[in-house]
Amino acid sequence: MKNNNSCRGIIGILTGGGDVPGLNPAIRAVTIRALREGYKVIGIRKGWRGLIDIVRDEKADNSENYEVLTEELVNKVGRTGGTFLHTSRVNPSKTSRERVPHHLKDKYDKDVNDLTEEVLSNLDFLNIDYLIPIGGDDTLSYGVRLYQEGFKVIAIPKTMDNDVPGTDYCIGFSTCITRTISLTHSLRTSAGSHERLLVLEVFGRYAGFTAILPTLAGAANRCVIPEHNFDIERLTELMIQDRFSNPSRYSVVLISEGAAFSGEEMIFQDDVTDDYGHKKLGGIGDMVSDQMKLLSPKFNNSKPINVINQKLGYMVRCGDPDAIDSIVPMAFGNLALDLIIKGIHGRLITLRNGRYDNAPIDIVTSTKKLVDVDRYYNIDRLRPKYNSFELQPLFLMTGL
Repeated sequence: MKNNNSCRGIIGILTGGGDVPGLNPAIRAVTIRALREGYKVIGIRKGWRGLIDIVRDEKADNSENYEVLTEELVNKVGRTGGTFLHTSRVNPSKTSRERVPHHLKDKYDKDVNDLTEEVLSNLDFLNIDYLIPIGGDDTLSYGVRLYQEGFKVIAIPKTMDNDVPGTDYCIGFSTCITRTISLTHSLRTSAGSHERLLVLEVFGRYAGFTAILPTLAGAANRCVIPEHNFDIERLTELMIQDRFSNPSRYSVVLISEGAAFSGEEMIFQDDVTDDYGHKKLGGIGDMVSDQMKLLSPKFNNSKPINVINQKLGYMVRCGDPDAIDSIVPMAFGNLALDLIIKGIHGRLITLRNGRYDNAPIDIVTSTKKLVDVDRYYNIDRLRPKYNSFELQPLFLMTGL
C-alpha cells in the first residue's frame, strides 16, 4: 500500500473477543475525530484474525480483512450494538496449525505458531502508524505484545465482565448490568406464579461483577461469584428462607458462570481450550438448579421445590447500548486520539474514580481485577455487603 502524503498518518482499529454494546460508538468516535484531525483510518476486520489473514499483494482481495473507514460509514452504525468490523478470539502468538492462513502454511507448520512477525509485516504493508485494539484482557494482552515489539499501540478496554485491570470501567458493562436487572425482573413473574426458586446464570469467568452488582441493585436475593467457592447446602437454605419471607413464595439467585462448589474447580465441558488457554465452561447454573431441587426437602418440611433455570447469556450482550455505553465509548475514542496527537503510545484508556485517564498498557498483563471479597461480599450470607457509599466509585466494587 502506497503512502498518502496528504494525510497526517494512518490509524488502525480493531475489535476482538466477545461482542458488547458500545463497540460501534467507539469505532465511530475514533474515526470521526481522526478524520477531522487529518488522519486516515483503517478498520481491521475480525479482530486479530484480520491481521494474520492479509495477503501482502496490492492486487490481492483483502476486503474480508480490512476496510478504509469513512464518516458516512461509521455514522450509520455508531448508535447500534455489536461491531460492524466483526470480531474473533484469535491469538496471533498462539495460532493453531488449522488457523494458519493458506498462504502461510508452508512457513508455519507447528501445532502452535507465533505469527507476530506476519502481523508486524502486515501493519507495515498497510502503513499503519498507530493501532487501537478494543477488547478485554485477552485481546489487549496481544496489544501489549505488539507494544513490546516496538509498535505504537493505544488500548481501549471492552468487556461486559468489567475485568480489565487498570480501569474502573470497560465498555459493555453498564448495558450488561441493565439487561441483567431487567431480564431478572421479567422472570420474576414466572417464578412467583409457580412459587419456585429462580436460578440465573450470568457471564463472569473469573470476576463476579456481573452477578454481584445486579444483586446489590435488588435484582436477586443471593449471588455466587468466582472469587469464592460456595456451599450448595448453605445456598439452598438461604434461598428457601428468602422464599418463605416473600409473600409470592419465590426467591432469586444469580450464578457467575465461573463460580464453583466448595472444594471443587470451575465446571468445564471438556479439555479443549481456545487460543488464550480458556476451556469452555460447562454450565454451573444447571448443576446448581439440579442440586438445589434435590436438597430443597431438607429445608422445606421434606417437600421438594421446583426450580426455574435460565442462562441469560447473549441476551445481555446483544442489541443497542444504554446511555453509559453510548457516552463512555465516545469519550474513550477521543481520549485515544488525544494521545496520538501528542505522540504518546503504549497506554490503556481508563476511567478511574469518576475521571477519564490513561495508564501504562502493560497493566493489562501485570495484575488481575477481581471482586474484593473481604470488602464487598458476605461469604456466609452469599450476597453483597457495603458499609458506606460516601466517596465510593459509581459502580462501587469495580473501583480500583
